[in-house]
Parts: sequence; C-alpha cells; structure tokens
Amino acid sequence: MSRTRVRTPLRTTVLAGTAVLTAALTACSGGGGGSSTGGDGKAKPETRITVNLTGRQAKPGSPVEVTLAEGRLAQVTVTDSKGATLDGKVSADGRTWTSARNAAPGTGYTVEARDAGGGTAKADFATAAPEKVNKLSLAPGKNSTVGIAQPLSIVFDHPVKDKAAVEKALKVTTSNGTEGSWGWMQDWSGKDRVDWRPKEYWKPGTKVTLDARLNGVDSGPDGGWFVRDYATGFTVGRNQVVKVDLDGHRLKLVRDGQLVRDVPMSAGTPGGEKASWRGRTVLMSKEGTINMRSETVGLGDAYDKMVDYSMRLTWSGMYAHAAPWNARYMGNANRSSGCIGMTDDNARWVYDQVQVGDPFEIEGGDAKGTQALNNGYGEWNLSWSEWQAKSALR
Repeated sequence: MSRTRVRTPLRTTVLAGTAVLTAALTACSGGGGGSSTGGDGKAKPETRITVNLTGRQAKPGSPVEVTLAEGRLAQVTVTDSKGATLDGKVSADGRTWTSARNAAPGTGYTVEARDAGGGTAKADFATAAPEKVNKLSLAPGKNSTVGIAQPLSIVFDHPVKDKAAVEKALKVTTSNGTEGSWGWMQDWSGKDRVDWRPKEYWKPGTKVTLDARLNGVDSGPDGGWFVRDYATGFTVGRNQVVKVDLDGHRLKLVRDGQLVRDVPMSAGTPGGEKASWRGRTVLMSKEGTINMRSETVGLGDAYDKMVDYSMRLTWSGMYAHAAPWNARYMGNANRSSGCIGMTDDNARWVYDQVQVGDPFEIEGGDAKGTQALNNGYGEWNLSWSEWQAKSALR
C-alpha cells in the first residue's frame, strides 16, 4: 500500500515584527489518505516556525534565526537570490537554527525548514539595499609567487570604523601553520588599510590563502556595507634578502644565507631630503623603464629621466635602479636623489634575480630616518609585540 503525505497550505502572519509561519508538518501516516491525525485518532497540532527577519526591507547585518514552536528541527536551508546557502546550526534543544553569517544587504532569501517528523515549512524575506557599498583591493596578486617578506595587504575604498567586525571576517590559512597577525594603519593614499604579517619572514614554499568573508559586514558610519566575499592566495618563493649598506656603499644579494653577489652602489645624498630611508622594506614592484621626475617627490626640477631596471621600495619614490650617470660615486659616496643606483649591468642582474616581496634590509647612518609604516610595507620595522598591538582584536 502506498503512503501519501498531505501538506496543508502555508499561512504567513506577522506578529511583533517577527514572521510566524504556520504549516501542518505531517509525517507519513498509516492511513491511506495521509490523515493528519496521530495513532490515537487525535488531530496532530500544527507546528509553527518563526523567522527573525521579515518583509522586503529587513535590516541586514544580523544572523538569520529560525525557531520551531514545538518539537525538534531536523534541517534548515537558507538560500539567497544567487543560489548560495548560509551555513548554520541547530541549538542543543532542537528548537532554533542560527546562521553562521549575517544576512547581506540587498538580498532575497528563502527559508525551508524540516522537523524531526518529516514535515516542512517555507518562508522568504529580502533585506534593504545598502546606501553605500565598501570595496577593497588586495595584494599580492592571486596565484603569485613572492618573496619571504611579502605581507597580505588590503586597502579599503571607504573608511572602516568597525575594524574588529571586519578583521573577524578575514581568515588567513597557511600550509605550515605560520604565526601572524593583522595590523591596521592609514595607507599612504589616506585610505584605511590592514596588513597580515608573519612573526618572522615566511618559509620558502609556504602556501597562503585569504578568505575574506565580508558579505553582510557593515564597515561602520561613512564606510558602507560589503556586498561580496573576496579571496586570494600566493606561494612564497626563494629565500633571499637584499642587504644595503649606506655607509659602505654596497648592495649584496644573499640567498639561503649565502652571498650570491656584492655590487657597488650610490644611495641618497645625506643631510637633507635627498637622503635614502633606512630600515627593513619590501620590494613592492618591478617596473622596468619608467620616467622619474623630481617634482613628483617634492624635489623641484632637479631631474627628469627615463630610468631602467626600476624596483620600487616605497610609495614616496625610493627605488633601486640603474644610474649610469652616477657611476663615479658608486662604491665610495652617496650622491643620488634618494634612490639606490647601480651600473646598468649590475642593475640588470639584480632586477633579474629579485622577486616582489623580497626584503631590502637597509642600514647605515647616511639616512634621513627609518621608513614609515605605511610608506610601502614598513611593518618589518616594528617588533612583533608592536605589530600585534595594531590588531583590532587585541
């Protein structure tokens, strides 16, 4: 004999701002007609579920909660308008299911609930659209291979007031359990920025992934909502460090602890704004041949040159590059306008060897100070405890 489940129509009412969905959640019965009575002949009570978000303009930014009036929930599925589902879990008493993530703005959701007896109920709601959307840019690029000092870096389009909420949504995973921490700062551009730096330089071969589960997170007043998730990943390449001695006028490439090459160089003229920065900086980009103009870095009309093998070290315009016009000073004096200059041949060799993310460890007295935290990647100039203190979750 076949068994038939009879489902009564879903009734939706609104009570005190909460959606109350009443449905006959009936299991298969022994009767051929699918009766909603129990074995004792008495009618089974209707089972109700409530959803904390209702209507077409529900407030985003909170978890979805589905509550069963009687009995135990067996399964709840919440699907958004793009077909993605929200993960969640049922409470110990079986009465309430709560999503692990917040409802995102400007999104429609369908809720389907099933109780332990096999009955089902369904509801839907939509959240209000955001007045402002916050976006971000990520570094390094996805699937790139980088040097051992490269941090994860996120720059936001709009201010982030609720830094703790944003940081909680950022999950870094490494292939070898590398210890690290997020740190907040204002980027050189003036925008909010957060970087993830390991405690020590990365181990070569480490695989790193970032899962930024930001959809549905409010960045706070004037910042707006995030309306999507972001992800990136990279691999750490060779273990190599570029060591620059400002006082000795030398640049050395050290790989796996062994000196590979030692070349003469001439850095920034000491005693003023043309001096170089010292500190542990990070190679930001390899830019090849570029036009360098002194007025862009506040040095008037001192120079306007096409420069080869340009390797950016700071946002303020400090590079390592070829400087054949300064060859007579290389190895004996610092006479550049702030950059680390080498002969064409030596600059070409260094350019070919280095990776974005390689540390440049610059030491010596002929400097105008230590590179600022936000002037490129200056986090390696902070102690580990100083860096950890810049996390919003500390």
